[in-house]
Amino acid sequence: MYTRRVQYYETDMMGIAHHANYVHWMEEARIDFMDQIGYPYRRMEAEGVMSPVRAVSIQYKKPCTFGDEIAIFVSVEAFNGVVMTIRYEMTNEDSLICEARSEHVFVNREGRLVRMKRDMPEFCDIIEGLLKSDGH
Repeated sequence: MYTRRVQYYETDMMGIAHHANYVHWMEEARIDFMDQIGYPYRRMEAEGVMSPVRAVSIQYKKPCTFGDEIAIFVSVEAFNGVVMTIRYEMTNEDSLICEARSEHVFVNREGRLVRMKRDMPEFCDIIEGLLKSDGH
């Protein structure tokens, strides 16, 4: 779980967090998640692999406002060795405020797809272990 407070500059004239900020919060939580599982993005990039976002979907359930503490729960929803889907649940005081997903591919420095099971087996083992523990 990753937590953060909604900052004043992230709100609109109605005092509600602007919808575009949720994508930033997803990235913050995803980077924290990668650190927690022991495979930080810096390590992946040092090994020559980047993970660009292929798609994002967000369903806003309830607004949040300046000063609210947001808890973001991150989990791997799917992984096939080429594409990884990450799920996010954002809560505020035990209320669901947002459900989201991001899809990521893995490419080398030349922009070519990487076969993760061959090129980064340790990462794959970690992700597949998470999927099994979550019942996938």
